[in-house]
Parts: sequence; structure tokens; C-alpha cells
Amino acid sequence: MTCFANYASPLGNILLSADDEGLTGLDFTAETCRLLSTDHPILREARRWLDIYFSGRDPGFTPPLHLDGTPFRLEVWRLLLEIPYGETTTYGALAKKISARRGGARVAAQAVGGAVGHNPVALIVPCHRVIGADGSLIGYAGGLDRKARLLVLEGAPFSAFLEESMI
Repeated sequence: MTCFANYASPLGNILLSADDEGLTGLDFTAETCRLLSTDHPILREARRWLDIYFSGRDPGFTPPLHLDGTPFRLEVWRLLLEIPYGETTTYGALAKKISARRGGARVAAQAVGGAVGHNPVALIVPCHRVIGADGSLIGYAGGLDRKARLLVLEGAPFSAFLEESMI
């Protein structure tokens, strides 16, 4: 059974979903869910993680996750979990890591980008830490302004022409 909870973040409402195995979803949304389970242990852990994260600190743990995807997407999402707090990487660098792990078989950065874009658990599986080869912000389901604010919160390096209102 899937349970849901809302989380009021500084960047907008977040809808969390979990089953008995782990967190299955974390999405920025303007809507709130009315069917909530405020006492689910995995949702409590996710809210604790978010409280620490939005206080400007590395939570230092990952709540239990239950990610559902193709083998390639799961491989990419596991790599995203390896990106340290406050650091960034590129789609190309991730493609090279996967290629190396597969014995040199070429993996396209665009394929990695597709998998990153389908990440069901934003923030905790840190897809916002993936940037363009030139250091620019590229793609984020939650919006580039939100991606910039997350990277600023972490003190992560990136370059972009940011409006004052974005930070």
C-alpha cells in the first residue's frame, strides 16, 4: 500500500510517497494530497531528512528507497546517490562512469539525461547536482530556478546567469 505526506519546503510544497519497502516518490507540486499517512516510518525519515537538508546541512543518511525503473535507470539513479552534498557532476561524466563499469561500452550522455529526468525521488536522489559540461544549469523537473536555489543552498559550484529573484 502506498502512503502519502505533504512537506512544506522553502521552495514549495513537496509530495512524498512511500510503501513498506521505502520512499517511492518525492515531487515538488502546487497541490497537496488529502489522503495522508502522517505516521508512516519511512515518511517520517524522509521528513527528517528534508528538515536537515533545508536547514543547510548534509543530512548524512539516506532514507530507505524503493525505486522502480529499468535496469539502466536504476544504474543511473544509484550513481546520482554517489554525488556528494555540495558537489556537482555532468551528464557526460556519469556516462563515462557507467561506460567504465560496463567494460568500456559507450553510453551516451543523452541517455543518462533521460534517466536523470525520470528520477522519481528528487532531492534525496540528487538529480539537481547534475549540470551541463560548461557548468550551466540544464533541465530539472522542478524548474531551473529551484535547481539553482538547491545548489546555492549546498554551496555547490555551477555557472549560470541568475536573476536576483532566483537565489
